[in-house]
Amino acid sequence: MNNLSDGLKVDIDLLAHSFYDACSNIEFKEFAFKIGLKEEELMKYTSSLEDAFLECKNCKNCKGLDTCKNSLLGYALTPIKNKEIIDFSYVVCKYEKERIQRDAYKDNLDLFDMPKDLKEATFKNIHKDDKARIPIIKHFKEFIDNYDNEIKPKGVYLTGSFGSGKTYLIASLFNDMAKKGVKSVLIYYPEFLSRLKSSFNSNYGEQLDYIKKVPILLLDDIGAENCSNWSRDEVLGPILQFRMDNHLPTFFTSNLTLEELEKSLSVTSSGVDKVKARRIIERIKQLTKTFELVGDNRRK
Repeated sequence: MNNLSDGLKVDIDLLAHSFYDACSNIEFKEFAFKIGLKEEELMKYTSSLEDAFLECKNCKNCKGLDTCKNSLLGYALTPIKNKEIIDFSYVVCKYEKERIQRDAYKDNLDLFDMPKDLKEATFKNIHKDDKARIPIIKHFKEFIDNYDNEIKPKGVYLTGSFGSGKTYLIASLFNDMAKKGVKSVLIYYPEFLSRLKSSFNSNYGEQLDYIKKVPILLLDDIGAENCSNWSRDEVLGPILQFRMDNHLPTFFTSNLTLEELEKSLSVTSSGVDKVKARRIIERIKQLTKTFELVGDNRRK
């Protein structure tokens, strides 16, 4: 019995020694006692209190997230009194709050097999040395101004050379619309078809329905896929028909002109079907205005 009592006394002495040693720092002492608990309770949490004190001190001297020294970026370990005990919680800092509010619009932008940095695309970073971009940007401004009309403005079929910035241009528009609360999706179309095909036994219908109904859609690099009767007649056709019927703005990028795309869509492993290819092109024309962007490869 004496051994047990002696052991408890040693543990309490160690806790006290550790706490008193930490309290030799006046700032720490003020930080700890400000919680509102008695000394014998505070000393049970010395190590965690020291961690929280350090993170609080880091926050006082912090100039922004780039200089955050805390264990969890943008958060500070904070002691919170809960009756006669302390709960420790990570509390968000003002800089992280600002970032969350600033980037909240990104939840309105879904990417399917597209580079994540497209969520950072902005008109400010568009190369202005190319006059070919001017009519496109002008159309985008009109699109933004008229989007709230009962009949939505048309999307764009943007054709041009590889790496000329077609996708970035459209992503800039979509980001602007996302900031206004409008949901949009950017899809790398060839890969989307592969994913859709592999989902026949799971969420095939759900995926297709989502793409049909999203307020604004980009089918990126259309014409680069291996065309089949299924992809043309059971995927692309129904998507375009639904969006055309419901006036849902739809955008396309392609290295092919509409005439070249029509030829590509007419040829499948089953043979040549110019009529069905023509139907797809007519739907695209109903949905879009065509622009050409030819320039240097800016991906180099």
